[in-house]
Amino acid sequence: MIRVLAVALAYYAAGRVGMLKHVEIEGTIVTPLWPPTGVALSCLLLMGLRVWPGIALGTFGVILTISTLSPTGLLIATGNTVAPIASYLLLRRVGFRLELDRLRDGLALVFLGALAGMLISATTGPSLMLALGQVDSDSFWPVWSAWWTGDAMGVLVFTPLLLLARKLRMPRDPLRVAEGAGLAITAVVLTPLVMTSELSLLFLTFPLLVWAALRFQLAGSAPCAALASVAATSAATDEAGPFASHTFLEGMVTLQAFNGSVSLTALLLAALVTEQLNIRRSVERACLELTELVEHLAPGRTGQTWPPQQR
Repeated sequence: MIRVLAVALAYYAAGRVGMLKHVEIEGTIVTPLWPPTGVALSCLLLMGLRVWPGIALGTFGVILTISTLSPTGLLIATGNTVAPIASYLLLRRVGFRLELDRLRDGLALVFLGALAGMLISATTGPSLMLALGQVDSDSFWPVWSAWWTGDAMGVLVFTPLLLLARKLRMPRDPLRVAEGAGLAITAVVLTPLVMTSELSLLFLTFPLLVWAALRFQLAGSAPCAALASVAATSAATDEAGPFASHTFLEGMVTLQAFNGSVSLTALLLAALVTEQLNIRRSVERACLELTELVEHLAPGRTGQTWPPQQR
């Protein structure tokens, strides 16, 4: 019961944060980046399916902050609850590992956890609004696409970050600590500059992500990606920086393309590098074991005869 309440509180808090930067499309409130989906999927992956009532409670709480609870709100809340559950079941089906240390895990999170699972919540809400006449047929697809990308980006940005937090450890090597501090300072200084400059400098984010993924894997790339996505979402909704010269639709398209590219680069590159490092360590262990075996069988060792005696 305590875990369920904790999940509900976390979902509700993430929803309140997400609503700070909402946009209105054809009279419908949507968010370009919806953190609760990442919170919900992370809780399911870490604590199992038994905490799903907490997701439902959190969803109801968020809806109540926007409007009164109605049959439409109940059905939307149901879709928002079922979507992360479906993502969780899909990831379990393919043997997803929480460490995200394989390329297949990164691909599974992108295509099954984010893009496929969030189709449920993105389709439920706009379809109900269309059926009730709250949106017309011309507005359906803009609302649907914004809903889907917001939910999917919540998974891609926040799920790796939350999965990482449970096993994050400070490195013992002073040089590595210094490099990590340099990466953090660079990210904190560079990201606001890129997002507030009227020049189109969004591409400067990607060398930072490559540095983070190559040197620190997910521990470096996930926070950098989250920082970049949150800053870009804030700039786009405020129509500031590189988004100031665009129309609303152009700004939203640019934002989603940027956030998607950032998340994919950070997640997949980190998973690929981690997988290669694990393979290298496995090969090194195998070579060490082979060396010890050869030394054990070498001539001159006590109790050994070489070549073996024929009987």
